[in-house]
Amino acid sequence: MNEQMDDELDFATRCIHAGVEPDLETGAVKRPLVMANSYQAPFDFRTDPNAKMRFGYAREHHPNGYWLEQRLAAMEEGEACVVTASGVAAINGTLFSLLSRGDHVVASATVYVAVRDVLLNHFPQRFGIDSTLVDTADAEAVRRAITPRTKLIHIETPGNPTTRISDIAAIARIASEAGIPLMVDSTWAGPALQHPLKLGATLVAHSLSKYINGHGDAIGGCVIGPSEIIERIRRFAIVDLGSCISPFNAWQIMRGSATLPLRMEKHCANALKVAQFLESHPKVAWVRYPGLASHPQHAIAVKQMDGFSGMLNFDIKGDPARRPDFLRKLKVFTHATCLGHDESLIMVYEWDDEKFFRVSVGIESADDLIADLGQALDAV
Repeated sequence: MNEQMDDELDFATRCIHAGVEPDLETGAVKRPLVMANSYQAPFDFRTDPNAKMRFGYAREHHPNGYWLEQRLAAMEEGEACVVTASGVAAINGTLFSLLSRGDHVVASATVYVAVRDVLLNHFPQRFGIDSTLVDTADAEAVRRAITPRTKLIHIETPGNPTTRISDIAAIARIASEAGIPLMVDSTWAGPALQHPLKLGATLVAHSLSKYINGHGDAIGGCVIGPSEIIERIRRFAIVDLGSCISPFNAWQIMRGSATLPLRMEKHCANALKVAQFLESHPKVAWVRYPGLASHPQHAIAVKQMDGFSGMLNFDIKGDPARRPDFLRKLKVFTHATCLGHDESLIMVYEWDDEKFFRVSVGIESADDLIADLGQALDAV
C-alpha cells in the first residue's frame, strides 16, 4: 500500500490495506508468517553508515511486527507505532521508558489492575517514582493532581471495569498547558470508535488481544504516537526488556484487525439492545453502559466516541449469593475473563467494594443474547 495515501483513505480501507503489499518472492496477496529469529546482515553494516539493516534479531524487530505497526499507525493516524507482547507490556513499558527516579505520574483510578500495581506498589517502593490516582472523569481532578515533578498523565477511557468515561480533549488541554505528555489507554473503545490523538493526546495504547484482534486467540499490545517517543519505548521496552510480540501473534492480530469496523458495528448494536433490555428488567438493580442516557458520563461519550463499544456492567436485585446461580443458568454467555471476543463473555468483578457483572457483548444474534439473559434472570 502506498503510505502517502493513508490519510486519504477511509478507516475501513486502512484496516485492510495498511501494512499490506503482495509478497515479492511468491506474489502472495497476504503477508506471510515469518518465523525466523535472525536475519542476514550486510557485511559492512558496522562500518558503513549507509548500509541498510531493517531486521537483525527478532527480539528487537521482525517483519510481522513491522507490518502490524504500519497498519496500527495508519488506523490511529499516528506518526509511529511499537507493538509489544501484551497490552500491559505496552503501558508499563511506556511508563518505565519515560519516567525516572523522582518523577510523578497522574493516572486514572480505574487503570488496569497490573498497571495499578506498578503505579501504587513497584514505582514508589522500588524505583522512587510517585503516582497519584484520581477519578479522571473529573478533568479538574487531573489538574489539581499535577505537581512540578509530574512527567506523564495516563488515563483509561472507557475505564475497566467500571465503564467510566474521561474527557480526552479536556485533559489533553490541561496536559498541554502543563507541558506534560498524555497517554490514553483506548482498549475498550478501539480505533474504530475513539481517536485520542485527534483529541490532543500524545500517545494512545491498546491491548491488541481485545477488539483489534477480535477472535480471542492472540495476545499483544501497542503504543502509537510521535516517532521520537516511540523509538525511546522500542529501545527500552523491546530491545532492553525483551517485551517483543511473537511473529505468530502479530500475524494473527493483523488478520483480525481487517474486520474491526464491521465487528464494532455489531458489538455496539448488540450491547445497546442488551443494555436497554437489562435496564427495563424488574430483577436488574442497575445498568452502566455509555450508550444509555442514564450513564453518568453519557454526554462525554456522545461527544468523543463514534459508538459506545460492547462493554457494560449490571447487577441483579436481592441476595448477592444468587450471582453464581444466575451465571450457571446462562447458555450462550461464557463465564470467562477478557473482552472483545466474537463470543459474549461475563464475569463478576469487584471494584471499590462494589460487586457487579462485567459483560463483553459479542457479535451473536442480539435476540439470542437477550433471551439467554432473560431465562437466567427468570430462574433466579
